[in-house]
Amino acid sequence: MEKTLKSSATTYGIYLALILSSLTIIGYAAYLDLFTKWWFGISQMILVIIFGIVSAVQARKLLEGFISFKNAFTAFFITIAIGIVIPALIGLIIFNFIDPDAATLLQEKIINTQLTMMQNFGAPQSAIDEAMKQAEAQGSFFTISNSLKSMAYQLVGFSIVGLIVAAVVKRNDPHIA
Repeated sequence: MEKTLKSSATTYGIYLALILSSLTIIGYAAYLDLFTKWWFGISQMILVIIFGIVSAVQARKLLEGFISFKNAFTAFFITIAIGIVIPALIGLIIFNFIDPDAATLLQEKIINTQLTMMQNFGAPQSAIDEAMKQAEAQGSFFTISNSLKSMAYQLVGFSIVGLIVAAVVKRNDPHIA
């Protein structure tokens, strides 16, 4: 049963990775500004959570309707880990090796979008100046270390959601004491 749970979660993770990787490639090839849109990032987050939930629920079905908290969380985590790491690696390859100029252009677009948002929300000029200094000091968003940090933060954040999902999805077998 354990192997079935892990293989099912892996399958969902690969499907998620394919979708997110496709969005990354399409965004790169067709419309670089897509990466600056707030709704694009939020829709990807929602997609990750949905796949994690579906994976945990499917794992419970595979285990005949009963699943421990640990197994529910494991199914969720395997799915999101695969779904996050593969597209991140693809983005890293695109923006560091295939087309580093696109990374520079995209970073400028992201900074300009953040600047415009801060101005629209009426942020004081001192806060805007400080944010711009931090962006310049950070360097490229697309370095290996920044990508690893981003993946780690995403995994931690989605794991918190996964703990909640596992608590909701778990169902103990009343026949086992």
